Amino acid sequence: MTSTDRRREFGAYLASLRRRSGRSQPQLAAALCSATGTDSITRNGVSRWERGARVPDTWLPLLAVVHGVPLRDLEQAVAYARGDTLATLPGLAAPLADLLLPSEESWEAPACSCGRRVGAAAVDALAARVHGLRLADDVLSGGDLIAPAFRELRAAVRLYRESGHSEETGRGLLVQIGELGQIAGWIASDAGRGKDAERAYLLGVSAARQAGDMPLVAQLAGSLGYHLSNNGREREGLALAKAAVAEAGPYAPASTRALFLDRVAWAHTRAGEAQPALRALGQAHAALDATDGAPAPSWAYWVNREELEVMDARVFTELHRPLRAVPLLQEVLGRYDATHVREVALYRSWLAMALADANEPEQASEEARRVVDTSGALSSERTAQRVRTLLRRLNDFADVPEARDVLADYGYLLLA
Repeated sequence: MTSTDRRREFGAYLASLRRRSGRSQPQLAAALCSATGTDSITRNGVSRWERGARVPDTWLPLLAVVHGVPLRDLEQAVAYARGDTLATLPGLAAPLADLLLPSEESWEAPACSCGRRVGAAAVDALAARVHGLRLADDVLSGGDLIAPAFRELRAAVRLYRESGHSEETGRGLLVQIGELGQIAGWIASDAGRGKDAERAYLLGVSAARQAGDMPLVAQLAGSLGYHLSNNGREREGLALAKAAVAEAGPYAPASTRALFLDRVAWAHTRAGEAQPALRALGQAHAALDATDGAPAPSWAYWVNREELEVMDARVFTELHRPLRAVPLLQEVLGRYDATHVREVALYRSWLAMALADANEPEQASEEARRVVDTSGALSSERTAQRVRTLLRRLNDFADVPEARDVLADYGYLLLA
């Protein structure tokens, strides 16, 4: 582990202590200044500590008092940050706040209250645009939507910061910023812009947490975990997926709890853990059957039995259980909305992989051709990756005429 990694972990540890104390970065800075009778620490100074850019040596005794932790814990953490090979970070439970890097975004009172005053109408208008982006994502790809999505996100943050508004309106704006962070992150991930996706998700978490919308916090964290699981960071993705379920709690709306548990199943699958993955699938179905939860939020409109069955089939395919995956995918595709072109292409890619695992190369090749033909016009890195994975799998059947023809027609995509 590099010294930079150690300092970042140290910063995340400090941020977790602050969050557990219920303080924002400006509030912590104010508490430290009040205790010392100076103005020598600012919100930016706290942010530098939590990014690992600086180590607050002289402030340790006061930080220990403010956070209610033993001074020796902070001294041990500093030793770890400075590279002491015998030191470790003090043990903490790993709730969601501890797993996420601290956001540099601050959602205190607007930086400027001199702008126009906005009310509920502004929140409603923003909510309508957010939902419009969600609906657009059903039929368009990440590359088509990334510019308008991030334009909306920047505009929403600017509206919150530069307008005057009541506490209730401010909370409503923060919720919509959180929802925009989620859809913008999802769109960026689909477009292959991983760092932009992570930043959008983390900004959304920060806004949703300040608004007190815990299901939305869990939705953002679960989305980030899903992104990490699919991009080579399986253990981080699994930790976030589990933390999202814990953050939402047992009384979250049924559809949201089912969604979060489905992501746990996928994270276990990507980590190569079959039995926990299958257990989580069962828990997701049980959660969707529950009738005693709160009403579902608008962003969960798409979560239904059919989508859970898709995840079931994806997990079965990834675990090389084609006899369970193929019938499920064929049934789902038989009734799926054909206007959702990206999803149809993705689901057909899983069907093709399952057919290959079932030693049905002719059918797998037929589905693979459909996938490539369907996804050719999509600006989606997610589908492009699936196409490459599928073509590499068909290389195992290069002596089968149907597979050989597909590779001859589309093998150049492996060079992209």
